[in-house]
Amino acid sequence: MSALDHRGRHRVAVTGLGMKTPAGNDLESFWARLCAGDSAGATLSRYDASALAVRIGCEVAAFDIEPYLTAKEARRLDRVSILGFAAATDALADAGDLAADPARCAVVAGCGIGGLITLEEQVEIRLTKGPNRVSPMLVPMMMINATSALVSLQLGWTGPNTTVATACAASTNAIGDAAELIRHGAADVAIGMGAESCQTPTAMSAFGRMTALSGRNDDPKRASRPFDADRDGCGMGEGAAALVLERWDRAVARGAHIHAELVGYGRNADAYHITAPSPGGEGAAACMQLALADAAIAPSAVGHVNAHGTSTPLNDSAEAEAIRKVFGGTPPVVTSTKGVTGHMIGAAGAVEAAAAILAIARSLVPPTANLERLGDDIQLDVVAGAARPLAPAPALSNSFGFGGHNATLVFAPAGGE
Repeated sequence: MSALDHRGRHRVAVTGLGMKTPAGNDLESFWARLCAGDSAGATLSRYDASALAVRIGCEVAAFDIEPYLTAKEARRLDRVSILGFAAATDALADAGDLAADPARCAVVAGCGIGGLITLEEQVEIRLTKGPNRVSPMLVPMMMINATSALVSLQLGWTGPNTTVATACAASTNAIGDAAELIRHGAADVAIGMGAESCQTPTAMSAFGRMTALSGRNDDPKRASRPFDADRDGCGMGEGAAALVLERWDRAVARGAHIHAELVGYGRNADAYHITAPSPGGEGAAACMQLALADAAIAPSAVGHVNAHGTSTPLNDSAEAEAIRKVFGGTPPVVTSTKGVTGHMIGAAGAVEAAAAILAIARSLVPPTANLERLGDDIQLDVVAGAARPLAPAPALSNSFGFGGHNATLVFAPAGGE
């Protein structure tokens, strides 16, 4: 089996998966909830949200931090970095003994907003107690690269360490960029990941004012409903996921369990509007085509698409048009995980990449939660009601972010020639 792909680049194996999500804090819990279509939507619980117009979201359940960080370390970190580091640690445990040169190990993290919880808390302290009470740790806690820095510092990895901030496409870009490091020989192992936790009163108010969030406060479990005729916005989620990527021949040589192969990556820009997708999903369609060309895979070979599927009227309609442009009159089956997890902004792509990989490995596509009546503008075969068996085949994972950022990953079953 060749160690190089069709373009003479190193092949990329996915050897580790880890996550902290509203759907579960480990792979099996996450997968079971996705397949059950069991939404994590609930009234926000970490602060009193009763005065907000939108008071619901999808939160990560409490977990024991001690296996990951000391209490002192955790106090000096924003929640986004805690979630991110825990997910990365779990992914490394899943990957097994890497025995890699730290100088050949990379971290690429995606994040849309950064340490907003800490920033908002410290602004309140400044306003109520004065500027001399602002924490000197505010800057390292709120900076958007804090998570990738933490992972590198804790592991002692001295290879490339970067952060991608392309809004909701951030962690898909991060995984793709991490794969590029391996493909072109700049790293042997890389963590591609995403983390986000921005359910603060100000952020919830701002997203609500944009009409990006569902207003179903009285029915939070049914709020996020991708591709449904009655969709009215996202449910705000939080969380993190990490993929351990490894040079294919290296992974095979050490007998690693390979979840899937990352075979394609596409990214481009709409150059149209700061928040709205380009008409007809033109940019998204071009992005998927770039990813398929990079993978040298025909559209007809694709088994399913894990859609961006935010549950907003404009995004879902544009993405549906884009998928039909790429795949023609008989597109592959489509699913969105956001009905269960909500929209995790910069972490969404990494979580959805993991879901696509698990779907390939287990020959099962999870349903799109809360999809009761397909929108008239959605001319797709969207999995709903129950998980659907599917023969192993390549899958696409799409992410599209504010600013017109588009990113698509293509994963293939492990063991392909």
